[in-house]
Amino acid sequence: MTSSAASMPTINRAVRLASRPHGEPTSDNFVLDDEPTAEPGPDELLLRTIYLSLDPYMRGRMSEAESYAVPVPVGGVMEGGTVCEVVATRSDLYEVGDIVLAHTGWQQYAVASDKAVRRIDPARAHITTALGVLGMPGFTAYAGLLVIADPQPSETVVVAAAAGPVGSAVGQIARIKGARAVGIAGGPDKVAYVKDELGFDEAIDHRAPDFVDQLAAATPGGIDVYFENVGGKVFEAVLPRMNEFGRIPVCGLVSQYNATGTPEGPDRLPALMNRILVRSLTVRGFIQREFVRLHYRPFQEEMGDWVAQGKIRYREHVVEGLDNAPDAFVGMLKGTNFGKLLVQVGSDPTTS
Repeated sequence: MTSSAASMPTINRAVRLASRPHGEPTSDNFVLDDEPTAEPGPDELLLRTIYLSLDPYMRGRMSEAESYAVPVPVGGVMEGGTVCEVVATRSDLYEVGDIVLAHTGWQQYAVASDKAVRRIDPARAHITTALGVLGMPGFTAYAGLLVIADPQPSETVVVAAAAGPVGSAVGQIARIKGARAVGIAGGPDKVAYVKDELGFDEAIDHRAPDFVDQLAAATPGGIDVYFENVGGKVFEAVLPRMNEFGRIPVCGLVSQYNATGTPEGPDRLPALMNRILVRSLTVRGFIQREFVRLHYRPFQEEMGDWVAQGKIRYREHVVEGLDNAPDAFVGMLKGTNFGKLLVQVGSDPTTS
């Protein structure tokens, strides 16, 4: 085993799931735990976490409800994507000091197989982008929009949570492909960012009392593609404006993640199915990993070029310290972050 003597840790701090939330998560659902650092076995690496990604999907991992992935067990380390430094290795594929993309969760140190990580080139782009615009959120936007929705020039693409890491990429890619991009965001600052900095054709505030009227004014020719990140009242406002043969990639339903029961009011399912039928709509749920084999390499090439050329802009919201991850995550589900939410767990050797 080779190692970095100055960096060899003895104690690992981790954030574990203390209890399953009922409704909105709180900091009480998490517990900080110190334990001895594990040692790597053959073909394994000991990784030091530099950045941790916080994403809405993690709320589903806290629940035992049916989902597309196994929930985090109570007492287990919260899962998540990470950018790490190799501090010890028993692999011929990686050296101490290499920077890698991993999925080691909410902890300072972790052991991972050398087959479960991917090397990151800090000279290509800042390493945080591997968790954002050049990582899972960016690929989610790229695959969901281009593979499922296939927007055409002059079509209107509407995206919810447009100031977030997925929504912001969706609208900018739509513009690159010649479509109109209409972003829906929460609050005047995010609306201004979507319109003025990201270059969307229109941006509207879902919190505005006249949101439905603003949406109609922003989509005079109807909506051809709606990239769904939110659900709830935003979807209810969008659905009547969908054009014939419209496409709805369903990426997330963040407004519903904390629900503890079915919504009050009349059953809206018959109206939804009728609209799907009479407008010949395509509604397609997806998880980005299903597109990796065919589309991840083209994504890396195209998105990398677009970012380098300034055609795709992005924003990051970095919180300092693993101890602050639970509060940052709870806030994210309420929309308090502005841009891709990251936790800087340890020092970044690429900026020192």
